[in-house]
Amino acid sequence: MNTTPFHSDPPPPPSRIQRKLVVEVVEARNILPKDGQGSSSAYVVVDFDAQKKRTSTKFRDLNPVWNEMLDFAVSDPKNMDYDELDVEVYNDKRFGNGGGRKNHFLGRVKIYGSQFSRRGEEGLVYFPLEKKSVFSWIRGEIGLKIYYYDQAADDDMAVGGGGQQQQQQQQFHPTPEQDADEQHHHQQQQQQQFHPPPQQMMNLPPEKPNVVVVEEGRVFESAQNHSYPETHQQPPMVIVEESQPQQVMQGPNDNHPQRPPSPPPPPSTGEVHYYPPEVRKMQVGRPPGGDRIRVTKRPPNGDYSPRVINSKTGGGEATMEKKAHHHPYNLVEPMQYLFVRIVKARGLPPNESAYVKVRTSNHFVRSKPAVNRPGESADSPEWNQVFALGHNRSDSAVTGGATLEISAWDASSESFLGGVCFDLSEVPVRDPPDSPLAPQWYRLEGSAADQNSGRVSGDIQLSVWIGTQVDEAFPEAWSSDAPHVAHTRSKVYQSPKLWYLRVTVLEAQDLHIAPNLPPLTAPEVRVKAQLGFQSARTRRGSMNNHSGSFHWHEDMIFVAGEPLEDCLVLMVEDRTTKEATLLGHAMIPVSSIEQRIDERFVPSKWHTLEVEGGGGGGPGGGGPYCGRISLRLCLEGGYHVLEEAAHVCSDFRPTAKQLWKPPIGILELGILGARGLLPMKAKNGGKGSTDSYCVAKYGKKWVRTRTITDSFDPRWHEQYTWQVYDPCTVLTVGVFDNWRMFSDASDDRPDTRIGKIRIRVSTLESNKVYTNSYPLLVLLPSGLKKMGEIEVAVRFACPSLLPDVCAAYGQPLLPRMHYIRPLGVAQQDALREAATKMVAAWLARAEPPLGPEVVRYMLDADSHAWSMRKSKANWYRIVGVLAWAVGLAKWLDNIRRWRNPVTTVLVHILYLVLHFEPAEIGMLARCFCTPIKIGLMLKAVA
Repeated sequence: MNTTPFHSDPPPPPSRIQRKLVVEVVEARNILPKDGQGSSSAYVVVDFDAQKKRTSTKFRDLNPVWNEMLDFAVSDPKNMDYDELDVEVYNDKRFGNGGGRKNHFLGRVKIYGSQFSRRGEEGLVYFPLEKKSVFSWIRGEIGLKIYYYDQAADDDMAVGGGGQQQQQQQQFHPTPEQDADEQHHHQQQQQQQFHPPPQQMMNLPPEKPNVVVVEEGRVFESAQNHSYPETHQQPPMVIVEESQPQQVMQGPNDNHPQRPPSPPPPPSTGEVHYYPPEVRKMQVGRPPGGDRIRVTKRPPNGDYSPRVINSKTGGGEATMEKKAHHHPYNLVEPMQYLFVRIVKARGLPPNESAYVKVRTSNHFVRSKPAVNRPGESADSPEWNQVFALGHNRSDSAVTGGATLEISAWDASSESFLGGVCFDLSEVPVRDPPDSPLAPQWYRLEGSAADQNSGRVSGDIQLSVWIGTQVDEAFPEAWSSDAPHVAHTRSKVYQSPKLWYLRVTVLEAQDLHIAPNLPPLTAPEVRVKAQLGFQSARTRRGSMNNHSGSFHWHEDMIFVAGEPLEDCLVLMVEDRTTKEATLLGHAMIPVSSIEQRIDERFVPSKWHTLEVEGGGGGGPGGGGPYCGRISLRLCLEGGYHVLEEAAHVCSDFRPTAKQLWKPPIGILELGILGARGLLPMKAKNGGKGSTDSYCVAKYGKKWVRTRTITDSFDPRWHEQYTWQVYDPCTVLTVGVFDNWRMFSDASDDRPDTRIGKIRIRVSTLESNKVYTNSYPLLVLLPSGLKKMGEIEVAVRFACPSLLPDVCAAYGQPLLPRMHYIRPLGVAQQDALREAATKMVAAWLARAEPPLGPEVVRYMLDADSHAWSMRKSKANWYRIVGVLAWAVGLAKWLDNIRRWRNPVTTVLVHILYLVLHFEPAEIGMLARCFCTPIKIGLMLKAVA
């Protein structure tokens, strides 16, 4: 089959848009005195993208205030997230006592482009000054506002930019001595901050490094003829999760033969250390208290420990194609598919609704009904549908006669409209980054039985190619192993951005209290705040008898999610009597509330209370005046909104993007497949079946694989990537059985959980592939049950292991605000439950939706619920702690009751000796201790 190469249109001329970065140096606090007179004359030097600018010098001030704006031109806006902004503070020697030879270093701050904000979203952030070397003595902090904006570029600006930059370079250094010193310091700083690429971490040849382009969903590398040796090692942690009892059909366990080991990797020029695979056994300790639980035989469902597997990375022709260019999906096996894209047709015979049949030797599929555009003739239908049929090129090459038949039919009369046939041995092979194959027009030949022989019945536009699951058409294609249903496609989801909303109720004035109160009875006035489904109520307010106002000074915290479209409703209630009386309410849009990222003071504001019938507020309100309430409102951006348990959390970044640190590496996950899944439903007259899919969650990113229907051994072979900001995080992978694909909109049946595993990033060695099979275990009332096994490949790619990862281990786990103004345990549980509900509601609105039962299971929303198993385990722990005391009490009771007369007599003799000859007992103890001391001294000398 001849194909025409696809030529794209020439790119449009680049838009004349220039990005500017503005650094507003506000002030510095508590800097170190360096002028020899107890003070410092500080100035700031900012370096960005080979541009250096400095502020003015503040004479003898340890808390200098500049309020100066320095702007820089961004040469590459697309890669601005990887640029560095260096801010250094110096003491100007010209204003000192004249004894210094150079300007003293007072501290520096390094900020990455991912922390920059767009104009209008910036905030004042105070960065602690960092040391230049280990022996530096630095203190203080500097306040900066950093933001960027885009503007139209000007020719004069481009021409005069060079002169202006030279002017700034000449204006930068005050003295020649300072020039030489700071240039040398700048060169050292650039050498220290150079991060080698991952190829150098793997000891590959440095003369042809591969360029790694990191996106949110994939990792692509340039085409090089390098073979990356991958060693397999067992991840050291598997967490068994508890599940609610499920109605699971019992079925025989299939015995799967061991897969042949993969061929050894080709030799590399660099030195690579290979580690033998290790399988870590799960340690099951016997609970204290005797022989309560005994394991007398091997579990019927096989071993419960993870094991190392040999993953095939391709064989034969597929391996040769991978050697030609490095595949971006190198953790999973390439699965070949025959792609058929049906676009449209023209000149068809008269028909009511045409559809297309696609037939091969192993597959037969049918397209959706055609759609006719308004204003076009009925003989030009459109489909715009892609089919992905499982294909094996080796089988096609052996048989030699495999064909692909594409035919058009009339849906009403089932009459044949024409068809076209292809030889599969001539179908081209496409693999990204190749451009999409251009569809072509093919003649539809009519059937000889129904029409005249050789009659042409129209044209059809289509394209046929052979590709893998990396093809961009695969996610939206009708796949042969997953039906064309919205609930079976693979998708990537993003959790909403969550904030903590702090509401501080201070005071209320001019409330209309009922006058007919009993004597010596103070009114009980409370404030109720409500945000969506969350509500909280203050305690009883204290009344000031002179002014008649009520005071609370109480904080309430809620979870707010972007987009901030909800309103905060505050209701002032009088609960003196049995029935609560509403004294007034106020509605405040959440989007109008001020945001803060640190512990700075937020001023309070007065809000007018309204009544149900109309608005209050004095002359312009149109209703009676009901009082006012003083509130302090702020959206806390310095906290991390916990939606997972803290010990298995996958992200600890604060809400405010300005406080994010740069990523330290990339986590790659290849979901290979599952083995030996148990039947979860009955179909076709009682036959057991499982329609499984995987969900992985790390940070704010959720991924969902496609659903493999009616298979106990599904193979997904999908790969995903995440950016890692903290190594002390956990990756969660769960397996579910799809029920929504069979239910309609009215009967929304939840998906059934099969099991899940967790892998800690801190236990993964950098740039090493772990290909393992993990058991899927659930706890049922009958005991521990194995639901199957899941096979995954994990790699943590960290280009700069020592400086970044070691620094991350030295930092606190949670953001700074969690330690300055900590939240209570009960408050954290309530906020976490609210955050889980908001994430579940957000993901349920996606298409295809991620069910609330899936989100709650992945986030362990029911981990704090009561469980008989947990209660027994906690009871056994308590018994283990107190076992020595219980044993001592039983031993003394046996002596008292003369259960063992010999022991009782010996104890009485020992008591008499201690009572009448205590000195002999002390001498005897010293005689026993002296040889022990002599032995320890001889050992120390040796």
